[in-house]
Amino acid sequence: MSEKKSKGLWYALAGAAAGVVNGFFGGGGGQVLVPMLAGKCGLDQRKAFATSVAVIAPLCALSACVYWFRGQLDLMLALPYLAGGLTGGWVGGKVFKKISMVWLRRGFALLILYGGVKAFL
Repeated sequence: MSEKKSKGLWYALAGAAAGVVNGFFGGGGGQVLVPMLAGKCGLDQRKAFATSVAVIAPLCALSACVYWFRGQLDLMLALPYLAGGLTGGWVGGKVFKKISMVWLRRGFALLILYGGVKAFL
């Protein structure tokens, strides 16, 4: 298999893994996607984070639609979180380039660790 086809396969597998995680848990696909994009797909860390956001946004929208059609989503309850999330996303996008990769990786690792501990306990 050519290198281009091999990378395309890894891209598709990374997207599928993120979609499955999002579908199961209502989010968290980026925790799967970023390491796959950086490791198997060869993207540098910043591009992996940014690409993950671009991929996860429509996956989250799709998952939200599935939950909504099943009657498991209360949009009015979600609105305050959406307002905060939009603000946080805007601020995060602005400071993203100003933070060193070392601190971005550490922050991401702590976020994954925190989520794992909370899920385990």
